[in-house]
Amino acid sequence: MHDFALLIDVWYRQNKRNLPWRHTKNPYYIWLSEVILQQTRVDQGLSYYLKFVATFPTVHDLANADEGEVLKLWQGLGYYSRAHNLHTAAKEVVEKYDGQFPNSYRTIKSLKGIGDYTAAAIASFAFDLPHAVVDGNVFRVLSRYFNDNTPIDSAHGKKLFTSYAEELLNKKDPAGFNQAIMELGALVCTPKNTKCDECPLCDTCQGFRTQHVCDLPVKSKKTKTRNRYFHYIYSETEILLQKREEKDIWTNMYEFPLLEIDTIIEPKKVKEEIKIQLRFDVAKEPIAAYKHILSHQHIYATFWKLNSTTNLANTPYIKCSQKELEGFAIPRLIDKFLEEHG
Repeated sequence: MHDFALLIDVWYRQNKRNLPWRHTKNPYYIWLSEVILQQTRVDQGLSYYLKFVATFPTVHDLANADEGEVLKLWQGLGYYSRAHNLHTAAKEVVEKYDGQFPNSYRTIKSLKGIGDYTAAAIASFAFDLPHAVVDGNVFRVLSRYFNDNTPIDSAHGKKLFTSYAEELLNKKDPAGFNQAIMELGALVCTPKNTKCDECPLCDTCQGFRTQHVCDLPVKSKKTKTRNRYFHYIYSETEILLQKREEKDIWTNMYEFPLLEIDTIIEPKKVKEEIKIQLRFDVAKEPIAAYKHILSHQHIYATFWKLNSTTNLANTPYIKCSQKELEGFAIPRLIDKFLEEHG
């Protein structure tokens, strides 16, 4: 299997993208990049990485930041639990390790929000430790290379493909190997429109030989999508906000007063429910409606204009101006509405 590592290494040196986190051994910066790029395209994540590095140049700066500031900087990137975990883990590094990022796989993995993949990435990229990184790109490359239809989302599949990666790993240059195989999956061995004619492994790829590339990798589970129906109250004069406290999407971010209903009902009944449950009088027809797609949820959001101000005593709402709103971390859905109707 030595040829595998050699071939992807040569290809990587000739084709790799010039990305800032590839020019550092700083574990803090590498960690930032890995967390930001989870479930995020490189072209989108790059600007966030640069903003975080500029705003929080050290792990101490991130640990000492207000959570609202972290969430505000994360705004628009989605999967906000990543931002919460990032902030918590930064505090752990400062409190437990005096700001020195731990340099062993097991200790790195003990930090909040860091799993097998991220721990292996930091261990290999920052400390040259021989741990194979197995992300979606690597699963795809290996399942096709070995023509293996074991479901990658099964416990057995994760162990199996990790063992493949560990066996192939160039232990003299684990960082280079991991970067190369991930880059190959990102640029050549893609989910669709695979560029097999450009692949350095084409001659020995069993999936290519048997023409099964398009059938791999295999997943066994289909995640159910939940539909949710949000009705937001918008005031043009003074914006009303509430903080999402419960363990749900957008925790600790701010949004307009909200009525969530289990199903679709006609506008007249929504208006009545808003009056009964929230004690707001709103216009007859909504201002706007959006479908906001999250990983396992579809949010159907409707925005209603508040007809008159109300007594806010003993309510969770706070008032703010359009200018003051810039200081609050708000979901992308609310941000989009304000861009078009605010």
